[in-house]
Amino acid sequence: MGWGNIYRRRLRVFTVALIIYLDYKVVQQREKWTNKSKRTALWEQAHERNARRVLSLIIKLEGLWVKLGQYLSTRADVLPEAYISLLKQLQDSLPPRPLKEVCQTIQKEFGKAIDDLFADFVEEPLATASIAQVHRAKLINGQEVVVKVQHEGVRAIILEDLKNAKSIVEWIAWAEPQYDFNPMIDEWCKEAPKELDFNQEAENTRTVSRNLGCKMSPGESYSSNPVNVLIPEVIQSTKNVLILEYMDGIRLNDSSSLEAFGVDKQNIVEEITRAYAHQIYVDGFFNGDPHPGNFLVSKEAPHRPILLDFGLTKKISSSMKQALAKMFLASAEGDHVALLSAMSEMGLRLRLDMPEQVMEITNVFFRSSTPANEAQQNLKSLTEQREKNMKVIQEKMQLNQKEVKRFNPVDAFPGDIVIFGRVLNLLRGLSSTMNVRIVYLDIMRPFAESVLQGNINRGPAANVQWIYNTPVHSDVEAKLRQLLVELGNNDKILGIQVCAYKDGEVIIDTAAGVLGRYDPRPVQPDTLFSVFSATKGIAAGMLHWLVDNGKLKLEEDVANIWPEFRNGKEHIKVHHILNHTSGLHNALANLRAENPLLMTEWDECLKRMEASVPETEPGKQQLYHYLSFGWLCGGIIEHASGKKFQEILEEAFIHPLKIDGELYVGIPPGVESRLATLTIDMDDLKKFSEMQNRPELPSTFQVNNFGEFAEYLPAFFNMLNIRRAIIPAANGHCSARALARYYAALADGGAVPPPHSSVSNPPLGSHPHIPKFPSRKIHEKQKGKVDGSNDIRQGSYTKIADEDEEDDVEKCIRSSRGIGEGIANRERWEGPENKKIFSNPRVHEAFMGVGEYGNLCLGDGTFGLGFRRFKSKDGDGTYTGFGHSGMGGSTGFCDVRNRFAMAVTVNKMSFGAVTSKIVELVCSELNVPLPEGLSGSRDINRPLIN
Repeated sequence: MGWGNIYRRRLRVFTVALIIYLDYKVVQQREKWTNKSKRTALWEQAHERNARRVLSLIIKLEGLWVKLGQYLSTRADVLPEAYISLLKQLQDSLPPRPLKEVCQTIQKEFGKAIDDLFADFVEEPLATASIAQVHRAKLINGQEVVVKVQHEGVRAIILEDLKNAKSIVEWIAWAEPQYDFNPMIDEWCKEAPKELDFNQEAENTRTVSRNLGCKMSPGESYSSNPVNVLIPEVIQSTKNVLILEYMDGIRLNDSSSLEAFGVDKQNIVEEITRAYAHQIYVDGFFNGDPHPGNFLVSKEAPHRPILLDFGLTKKISSSMKQALAKMFLASAEGDHVALLSAMSEMGLRLRLDMPEQVMEITNVFFRSSTPANEAQQNLKSLTEQREKNMKVIQEKMQLNQKEVKRFNPVDAFPGDIVIFGRVLNLLRGLSSTMNVRIVYLDIMRPFAESVLQGNINRGPAANVQWIYNTPVHSDVEAKLRQLLVELGNNDKILGIQVCAYKDGEVIIDTAAGVLGRYDPRPVQPDTLFSVFSATKGIAAGMLHWLVDNGKLKLEEDVANIWPEFRNGKEHIKVHHILNHTSGLHNALANLRAENPLLMTEWDECLKRMEASVPETEPGKQQLYHYLSFGWLCGGIIEHASGKKFQEILEEAFIHPLKIDGELYVGIPPGVESRLATLTIDMDDLKKFSEMQNRPELPSTFQVNNFGEFAEYLPAFFNMLNIRRAIIPAANGHCSARALARYYAALADGGAVPPPHSSVSNPPLGSHPHIPKFPSRKIHEKQKGKVDGSNDIRQGSYTKIADEDEEDDVEKCIRSSRGIGEGIANRERWEGPENKKIFSNPRVHEAFMGVGEYGNLCLGDGTFGLGFRRFKSKDGDGTYTGFGHSGMGGSTGFCDVRNRFAMAVTVNKMSFGAVTSKIVELVCSELNVPLPEGLSGSRDINRPLIN
C-alpha cells in the first residue's frame, strides 16, 4: 500500500465519522421541535441513513473494517435495527473477488492448475468475507469440498488498518482516559494476524474438533459435559488456501429455511453456547470470532450447529482458565471474595475498593441475553445503572465533573481476557439476532465447575499439600492430621483450621484444604473463616469485660443503661440477655422475610430491639436468641461504654491478645484475599427430614423452616456487603488460632497466654487490624456516665448467690473452685509482661453461671451467662468448661479445670459431626474429659448449631 492510499483510507474514515456525528446532532435539535408521535420515525430515518454510510464505507475499505462491521452486526442487543439489518450483509455477502484472482492464488499455492486439482469448481462463491472467499468444489476423487481462498493483498491492508486503529485508540486514551482501550487493541494486534495463516487455521480446526469430540461415534464421549456440534474435516491447507469437507447447512440469517426445516433456534443457540463454554473452560482453546456467518445448521435431523472458521483462535494458560471459571462462578454465586480473587489471579487490577460495583459489572457481563425486541429497553436500563455507578464513584473518590469523566477505574487489564470478552459479546449478539433468550449462568456453569472441581476435588489422596506445610507441634497434632486426611478423602472437609492450647501453650495449629468450592487456593493459618454464632461468645465476653471494668452490672435493668429499651422490657436485666431468658428470642425473626439486608443496618436493628416486645416473662424460659442476642449485647455494649462496638472489641481482646488482623466482627476492606468461602454439606442437609423439633429453640428456628434457612445461609453470608457488616450474633470472621487464643485466655481467668507458636507463618498478630467504624449514636443520657466515678455501674462483679441456694450449686462451686489448681499452675509462667483481660478471680463462675452467679441462670439450662456451658461427658455432673459453636460446625471452647482451649473453623457447613470427631480425638489423646455437647457420636436431632 502506498502512502497516498493510506491517507485516502484515513480521510474516508474521518469524513464519514464527522458526517454521521453532525447528522445525529442535527436530529437531536430537530427532535425538540418535532411532535412526539413523529420522533420515532425521525430517529429511524437517521439510523437508516447512517447505517448505509457505514456499510458503504466498510465495503470500500474492506480489511479490518469488515471485521468491525461483522462484530457490530451481531450486537442486536445494543444497536438499532437499521444497523443490524444492513451490516449483517458483511457476515458473508461482500462483493466477490474476480475468479481469475482466485485461480491464480490456488495455482501459486499448490503448484498445479485448478483443473488438475478439482473435478469441478463452482465459480460463484458460497460466501465472501473480509479475508477470504469460499467456493464449492469436487476433488478428483469425487469428494465434495469447500475451498477457502485468501484475498490478494489483504495481509497488507489488515496490518495497516491495525496500525491505524492503534493510533486512534492511543489518541482516545490520551484525550479520554476513562476510555483506554489499549489493552484491547494490543491483544487484537497480536491475535488478528494469525487469521492470515491458513495452515494455522487448519491446525486450529483439527484441535477444536478433537477437543469437542466431533469425530466420535454417537453416544460416545470422553467429557462429563459433551456437546453436540459438527466441524468440517480438514482435507489440505497452505498459507493462503484451505480445503475443507463440504457440509450442507442452513445459514443462521436464513429464517425462512430454518423454519421450513423445523429448526429449533433456541436449541441451536444453546448448543453453540455450550460448545464455546467447553472450548473456554474445559479446553482453554477457543474460537474468538463467533459471528453468525461462522455457523451453519445441518439440514438432517437432529439439526446440529456446524462450526466454521477457526482463524482467530485463542489459547489461554491453565491458571487463566481457572481464573475465568472462578470469575464466572463467583458472579453466579454472588461471591465477592472469589470474584476479587479471580480478578487478581488474572491480572485485572482496579483503582478503588468497590466490590459491590465490581460484582454488578461482572453480572452485566454474564447477564442473560435478550431478544432483539427487548434490546433497547435493556440498553436503557444498563445506561441508567452505569450513570448511577459513576455517581457513586464520584462521591467515593471525591471527583469533580471533569475528573470523573477522565477517571478509569481499571489500573491493569490483562490482554488474555480481551478475546474472551469479545466472544461473550458476540454470543450475546448472536442470541439477540436469533431472537432467543440465553441464560449463560445456567448453560455455562457445568463447564466452569468442571475445571475448578477437577482441581479442588484433588483431596488429600491426590494432593500432598492438602495439609498446609507447617511444623507439627505434638503427637496429638500428628494423629489429628491423619484424621483430617481421612475426613478429606471422604469429602467431609473442604477447608479447615484446628488450634488448641494446653496449659497455656500451643499444641495444635493445623490448616488444611482449600478456601472454597470454586477457590483452589490452600487454607493457611491466617485464613479468615465465617464462624456464625461462635461470634456470640465474643460479644458475651465483651459484656463481661465491661462488668469487670465497672461500666456495667449483671443484675442491672437494661433500660437503665439503654433508655430507649422500653415497651414492656423494663424488667429485663443484663443477665437475662446473657442467659437467653429475656423473652426476645424471636425479636428479629421476620427480618429475612422482610429484607435480610436490614441485618447490615446497625442503627435499624437496634431500633427494632427497642421496639420489640418480650414473648415470655424474663428469667422464666431459656430459648436460644439466635439473632437477637448479638444486637441486644451490641446495644448494651455501646450504651454502657459510650464507644463503638468495634472499639471495645479492639480494646478488650484484639490488642491485649495480640490477634490483630485475625478476629473481626464485620471485616474491613483489604482482607478479602484471606477469606474462606462458605458452602454446605448437602448430604447433611438431607438429614433434616429425620430431625425432630427442639423445645429449647425458638419457634422460628425449628426444623420445618430451618432446612431452607441453612441452604440460604452460605450464599447470603458470602456476599461481601454482608461480611463487612457488624452483625454481633453471627458475623465473626477469624482464624482458629485467634479464636483458640481467646478461649485460652478465658480458661486462665483472663491471663494473656505467652506468645503464639513461633513456627506459625505468618506470625499471629502480624496483620494490621484497621476496623471500619460506622457512625454510632450514643444516647445523650449516657455521655456523662461512661467514665464518671459516680456511675452506678462502677465496681466489678458482685456476690449474688443466696445462702439458701447453697445446696443446689454446691457441685458447681466445687467444680469452679477446683479450677483454682490450674490457675495456681498458671503463675509459674505468668510474668510481669503478661497482662490479664479480666481481674475478677471468679470470672469463670460468671461465664458458666455457677457458684456466686448461679441464681442469674435458669436451673440446668444449656447456657450460662453468654456461653454454652459443658459438663464432662463421663464426669460427676459439674460444669467443667464453656464455649460457643456456630452454624455449620465452627466452634471455640475451653475446659477450665484442665487448662485446655480449642477452636475449629470450617467452610463446609454441616451439623458438627466433623467438628465432634476432631474434638473427641484431641480430648481422648490429651486425657481431657469430652464435653457433653461435643460428642463424636452425635444425635442427628441435636446438631451443633449453637
